[in-house]
Amino acid sequence: MPIPFAFDFKNPDYAQVFEWRIERLQRIRQQPDQIPALKAFYRDNPAQFIIDWGVTYDPRNIERGLPSYIPFLLFPKQEEWIHWLMDGWRLQKPSITEKTRDMGMSWLMMGLSCSLGLHNHGLSVGVGSRKEEYVDLIGSPKALFEKGRMFLSGLPPEFRGGWIREKHSPFKRIILPETGSVITGEAGDGIGRGDRASLYFVDEAAFLERPHLVDASLSATTNSRNDISTPNGMSNSFAQRRHSGKIRVFTFHWRDDPRKDDMWYNKQLDELDAVTVAQEIDIDYAASVEGVLIPSAWVQSAIDAHKKLGIDISGSKVMALDVADEGIDKNSIAGRHGVLLNYLETWSGKDSDIFATSKKAVEATADSQSEYFLYDADGLGAGVKGDARVVNEQRLGLPDVDAHPFRGSAGIYKPEREDIVGKKNSDAFDNFKAQAGWALRKRFLLTHRAVAEGMDFEPSDIISIDSTLEELSTLTTELSQPTYSKNNAGKILINKKPKGTPSPNRFDAVMMVFADNMVEKKSNKRHRATAGKRTYR
Repeated sequence: MPIPFAFDFKNPDYAQVFEWRIERLQRIRQQPDQIPALKAFYRDNPAQFIIDWGVTYDPRNIERGLPSYIPFLLFPKQEEWIHWLMDGWRLQKPSITEKTRDMGMSWLMMGLSCSLGLHNHGLSVGVGSRKEEYVDLIGSPKALFEKGRMFLSGLPPEFRGGWIREKHSPFKRIILPETGSVITGEAGDGIGRGDRASLYFVDEAAFLERPHLVDASLSATTNSRNDISTPNGMSNSFAQRRHSGKIRVFTFHWRDDPRKDDMWYNKQLDELDAVTVAQEIDIDYAASVEGVLIPSAWVQSAIDAHKKLGIDISGSKVMALDVADEGIDKNSIAGRHGVLLNYLETWSGKDSDIFATSKKAVEATADSQSEYFLYDADGLGAGVKGDARVVNEQRLGLPDVDAHPFRGSAGIYKPEREDIVGKKNSDAFDNFKAQAGWALRKRFLLTHRAVAEGMDFEPSDIISIDSTLEELSTLTTELSQPTYSKNNAGKILINKKPKGTPSPNRFDAVMMVFADNMVEKKSNKRHRATAGKRTYR
C-alpha cells in the first residue's frame, strides 16, 4: 500500500498526507546515510517516488476550499500506467495511450519524466506537442515544461538532485545535474528532429497537423515512442496505429478515475455537444461517423442499468464464444445472467489452438453455471462443437456442457415478423448477423430511453453491463465501432470493421450472447426464465 491510510479522492484530506510526508522526511533527515539506498529504490519504482514526494497543481481546488498545490497521489490506474510504460521502455517498444479528457495525463507524463531523470544517469527524455505554447511558456501551468518545473520545485531538497530552477531550466529544457539527465521539448513538425532520446512522449498526438513528418523523424530518434491523446476521428496516424494491432495500447477511461462518477458524466452531457462527449469523454473514434450502430451515449446508459432502473437480475445464464481468425485477432467469451452482461474475457488469437479455445469456453461455461455456450460457427469456429465433445469426454464425472452454433450467414429468424415496424424481417435484413446486430442495437436504445429519458420499458428487453468488468473500457469502445448501411435492395448491412479498425471481437461475443433466443439449439428444450411482464416506469 503506497500510503498507510485510506485516501478518498472525491473528498481529499491533504493535511493528513502532508503530515505523513513531514514525519517521513524528519526521519530521513535524522538518518541521511539512508538516502542513497532510497534513491536506488526510486530508480526502479518511479510511481512510488511520485506518491511519496510529488506535487501537482489544480487551480480549481480554490473554489472547493482546498489548496491549489496538492500531493500527487496516484490513483490505481495511473500507477498501473507507469508500470506498463516502464515495461515497454525496457523492451524498447512503442506505445499508445488513449484517454478521456481531464485525466491528469500531462502532469503524470512530466512527473514520470522528472522522476526518471532524477534517478537514472545520462537519461534523455523527449517531450513534444503540436504547438510550442503547449510545450513551454514560462509561468503558464498549461505548458508541459512548466508542469515539470512545478513538480521539481515541490520536491524536498534531498530529492531534487541539485536542480535549481533559475540555473537548470532554460526554455524547453530541464537539466538534472546530479545524474546528467535532460528533458527536452519540441513542437509541431519539429518533433523528433533533435538529439536521440531514451524515450519520447508525444502529447495529444491525434491532433498533430502533419503527423507523417513526426512519424518519420521519431523513427530515427528513439526506440520508445509513447503517444498520448484523446481521439480525433479515424483519419490520422494516431488512430490508425492504435487500431493496427501492432502496437501496445493503454486505455484511460473516465471510469478509471475515482474522482469521476455518473454525476460528473451527466454534467458533461449537459455542457458539451454529443460528438465531443463521444470522442473526448467516451473515447469513441467513430463519434463523427454516420450510421454508428450503437452510439456511445447508449452504451454509457447501459452500464449498471439494472441498478439505475431498480431491476432484480434473474433468468438464464448463457455464454458466447467468438473465435479468433487472424494473427492479430482476439478470442472473446461473453456471459450474461438474464439481461446483465456479467462476464467478459479476451485473449490473443496469435498462433491460436482452437482446441484450447474450446476447452476454455467449456470450463468458463461450467464455472459460471451457465446452461450452454454459443460459438461463431462461420470460419475457424466450425470445429468448436467437435472439440467441445472431446473436452466433455475428458471431464470425467462432470456434466456435459452443450455448445450450439451461431451462424451469421444463416437465414433470417422469423422472416415474416416485423422487428422494424412496417417491414418484414426478410425484407429488412441482409443476413442473420445483421438481424442479431440490430437486435442488440434495439436493446441499447430501449435502455437509453429508460435510463436517460424515463420512458416505460419491459425489463426483459433492455441490457445492463456490469461496471466491474475488467475489460469495460475496451468493451465500450468496441460496442460503438460497428456501423450500419443498406444495400441496393434496401436491406440492412452491418460493417463491424470500418476503415482502419480491427475486428471487434468483444462486440461479436456480446451480440451472440444476447441473440440466444434467436438461435436454434438441437438439444433438450431448455427453460429460459424472463423478467415479469409488468411495466416499469
